[in-house]
Amino acid sequence: MNKKRFIPFVMGIIFLLFSLFSTTTVSAEDLDIRAEAAISVDYDTGKVFYEQDSDQPMGIASVTKLISLYLIEKEIQEGNLAWEDEVPISEDVAELSENLELSNVPLDQNESYTVQDLFEAAVIQSANAATIALAEEVAGSEEAFVNQMREQVEDWGIIDAKIVNSTGLSNEYLGDNIYPGTTKEDENELSAKDLAIVARNLLQDFPDILEVSRMPEKEFGEGTSTPFEMENFNKMLPGLLSEKEDVDGLKTGTTELAGACFVGTIEKDGNRIITVVLNATDHDDIENEGARFDETSKLMDYTFDHWKQETVLAKNDSIPEMPSVAVPQGKKQTLPVAAQDEISLWLPSDKTTDDVSYQTSLDNDEIQAPVESQTNIGTVQAQVEDDDLGYLDNEDGKSRSSSAIITTQGTEKANFFTTTWRNIKGFFSN
Repeated sequence: MNKKRFIPFVMGIIFLLFSLFSTTTVSAEDLDIRAEAAISVDYDTGKVFYEQDSDQPMGIASVTKLISLYLIEKEIQEGNLAWEDEVPISEDVAELSENLELSNVPLDQNESYTVQDLFEAAVIQSANAATIALAEEVAGSEEAFVNQMREQVEDWGIIDAKIVNSTGLSNEYLGDNIYPGTTKEDENELSAKDLAIVARNLLQDFPDILEVSRMPEKEFGEGTSTPFEMENFNKMLPGLLSEKEDVDGLKTGTTELAGACFVGTIEKDGNRIITVVLNATDHDDIENEGARFDETSKLMDYTFDHWKQETVLAKNDSIPEMPSVAVPQGKKQTLPVAAQDEISLWLPSDKTTDDVSYQTSLDNDEIQAPVESQTNIGTVQAQVEDDDLGYLDNEDGKSRSSSAIITTQGTEKANFFTTTWRNIKGFFSN
């Protein structure tokens, strides 16, 4: 190699080494999510990866529609509604759809719109009047529909929700059509954790929502007198302003009270996570479209960079802290035991399976002989040291990180003479 080529070659190697050793990863302590509240969770297990003031109820704006959409899907699942059903448009709904200050699609009382049409408008365009039209179709009135929304979130264990309408609008835009006992200034309020619970239930029970939420654009009212080109408010979708690979949902929301909010979801390497960002504050400017998406992107990247899912015990693996159990009255006085099912855990990237501990509990204080092989005798729970973030639903998370303990051998009950001899030996050895 001549001198002219050698020098650039060496400089390139030095630059590469410098880049490798100077690269740092962002820790949870250093992660700066510029929002009033945020959370990131695993879709499958409910494992919490990051949280920031996630228990504090606050304005959620049109993210509210995730609850409304769940109830629409539920009505269809139960056979009370069909996608092709035509939905009548009331005078109040038609009038609201003409309000250019709000997210809407034009609705005319003389035109025909299906449940599918209005559902897509609610998801893609965050259309408020379309959402109310669906609410009226399902429950007869928005007030009755709000009652259903309140019951639904209570069923999910959410007890701090404030729900006053089906859309997330400030009541001031609804004229006289506000929920009894509420004021013109009232808006819906939930915590980031609440919204993660809502989104997880929606995605698990009705995954078809993603077929709509991943659409970057769609024409509404094709064939009507007022067709409307919708562009998804989720700008992280392909071809849009804040595009991010693998993002396929879910719902934005913006009001003066709530600020810029976004519930996002992304599936990568077979794992789906759900993120919530409330009141993305850069950002001081509510018109900054990219604020909520910038913070969501940071949260998604942090989650995949700093957490990994690993199998910590395979099916029929011996349990590290309890390889066997005593069977005092058995022909064999100890029996080997194992985990009945595989246990997988999300581990922080700086942890290994050596950092996993196991809590075991037996159904009975003493294992009684005779015992057959594969007998269920208790439970083993795996947990990661220093991980206090927990799960959205502690019982659900526990079930995912635990397994029954089973015997891998059996034993008959010892006969009278064997038992007597053991007792005599035990007496003199004490």
